[in-house]
Amino acid sequence: MRPASHAPELRAAAQHIGRRRFLTVTGAAAALAFAVDLPGTAHAAALDSRKITEDPFTLGVASGDPQPGSVLLWTRLAPRPYEPDGGLPRGTFTVRWEIAHDSRFARIARRGSVTAHPEFHHSLHVEAGGLDNDRPYYYRFRTGTWISPVGRTRTAPARSARIGELKIAAVSCQAYHDGYFTAYRYLAEEELDAVFHLGDYLYEYAVNAVGGARNYTDRRLPAHFNRETVTLEDYRMRYGLYKSDPDLLAAHAAHPFVLTWDDHETENNYADETPENDVPPEEFLLRRAAAYRAYWENQPLRRPQQPKGPDMQLYRRLHFGRLAQFDILDTRQYRSDQAYGDGWKVPGPESEDPSRTLTGATQERWLLDGWKRSGSRWNVVPQQVTFAQRRDVPTAAYKLSMDAWDGYPASRQRVLAGAQTAGIENLMVLTGDVHVGYGFDLKKDWADPTSRTLGTEIVATSISSGKDGADKPANWDSFTQANPHMKFYNGRRGYVTVTYGERQARADFKTVSAVTTPGAPLTTAASFVTESGNPGLTPV
Repeated sequence: MRPASHAPELRAAAQHIGRRRFLTVTGAAAALAFAVDLPGTAHAAALDSRKITEDPFTLGVASGDPQPGSVLLWTRLAPRPYEPDGGLPRGTFTVRWEIAHDSRFARIARRGSVTAHPEFHHSLHVEAGGLDNDRPYYYRFRTGTWISPVGRTRTAPARSARIGELKIAAVSCQAYHDGYFTAYRYLAEEELDAVFHLGDYLYEYAVNAVGGARNYTDRRLPAHFNRETVTLEDYRMRYGLYKSDPDLLAAHAAHPFVLTWDDHETENNYADETPENDVPPEEFLLRRAAAYRAYWENQPLRRPQQPKGPDMQLYRRLHFGRLAQFDILDTRQYRSDQAYGDGWKVPGPESEDPSRTLTGATQERWLLDGWKRSGSRWNVVPQQVTFAQRRDVPTAAYKLSMDAWDGYPASRQRVLAGAQTAGIENLMVLTGDVHVGYGFDLKKDWADPTSRTLGTEIVATSISSGKDGADKPANWDSFTQANPHMKFYNGRRGYVTVTYGERQARADFKTVSAVTTPGAPLTTAASFVTESGNPGLTPV
């Protein structure tokens, strides 16, 4: 990667530049003119929802970030989600929402109306409050003569509440072109309190007419998907493609999601303002602004997560009573550039520089300060890239991934030291990114298998990325020998559920046999527990 400029004027330009000013910009950046046009929402004409002639709820409904007495409800009006305008004229539409105690909506808990603005691609983010704590609810939207599918969600317990059990799922990496989202169909049937999505919700890569490995025989995708996403229009339409998948629709309708991104929602392996390829930094900041805006528009995120140009604070904290605190990280937006040009490299002075950071100083301080104030039994860190050390061979000539925490060992050590200083006994890191399932013990000294175990890491395999995979990837022997703190390694697709209790947490790694054909069966590949006060994974 080339070094990117951190000049304040570049970031300011990406935040505020509009169409007219972009006419003075030369080169390829001019093609991104509309990517960060952020007009107000007061000028679009109000249109009559009764004149919408096609179902506008093609992308279903979603909920997210459950809090005590509150949950975020999402939908987007898009009769034709594969088209740039979603099939709607440029204007505002009034949408009513309802949240009820029952699926038949006989007992309404709250209702209201909101306006869908074209500036936000007719997406809606309703912060529904005034609800009971720790309760399931059903919700839906209405506009004109159309009624959305019904979603089911759940509020969080009160911060001070003692709860006996919490069950979540962790998912990541859903490349549409690599296969079907079959795992989501099974996940929709689980009894869960929340789903944590750990990144790579979509991929920027081209999707051909037959859907890549899906190999459609009964349909053809529009040609505009067969190019890499760069502009705001590109990213918006790509979300239309992904979010119209029936299995993903079912999962969103069944459970509240808590989301964080990794790299592919914008561009592969970018680091802060540094792009993957040799493009001008101002051009990448504009692309990042487009990607971030489309991400917010299409996800059940609350108002504090709304982006400002190329910046978006995605790290945040959720509590589920006194049982669990979740510190959701963003390890992509603030990181130092990858050492040694990225990839798997021999570690050295560049990667081991103590000034290097994966989280940025502000987020790191926020994390450690939050642990000092935590009174939760389980402190869980949903984030993107592998935290534990991961040597590729069991010899002295090993390499490490420069894109993961191994490329930022000083940053990792500060986090582990902060957990120890705060007295965190039950630390669990939830990870995505690598398209395999891992279970790790987090060691005080990676070179000494007998050293103190400081926590555990559960790595969720991909939903589809990497295609079908295998129970034992080609490097299974070398990886397991090189990393004795690795307790589990599987290369199939699927997800992981984690059930937290007062005495222990249980992780169940669930995999499907294939994603290149739909409807593959689900299997529990392995299960582990970690005891409260005694970190480390034990097979069940």
